[in-house]
Amino acid sequence: MLGKRDPKVYGDITLNNVEETCKKLAKQNGIELESKQTNYEGQIVELIHTARETSNAIIINPGAYSHTSIAIFDALEMFHGPIIEVHISNIHKRESFRHFSYVSQRADSVIVGCGVQGYELAILRLVQIFKDN
Repeated sequence: MLGKRDPKVYGDITLNNVEETCKKLAKQNGIELESKQTNYEGQIVELIHTARETSNAIIINPGAYSHTSIAIFDALEMFHGPIIEVHISNIHKRESFRHFSYVSQRADSVIVGCGVQGYELAILRLVQIFKDN
């Protein structure tokens, strides 16, 4: 719903726009980026399980599942690479139930409140993590 949901909070940029920008940035930095989107918790878990075999890192915006999904947390616990959690809005300035994230308990970095630029910052953070290792 990016680009359609509450533009005051999430802006009017679409998911396709974000994916294009991120793929260009990733390519400029020697990273192959694969983008996935689903609204279904079980499918997110399956994507994380698949990533264990196919990916070196995960950038994840779990949306409202951040605050409720132990299943996503458990799947992320099984992933051995870096994980960056991204939230477009600042979840700490929103309703109190949004202040806690299960995903943050596993994430190596958490980026909140930077709008869709948070995804670009996540890519740049991964570049630094990989350089440092």
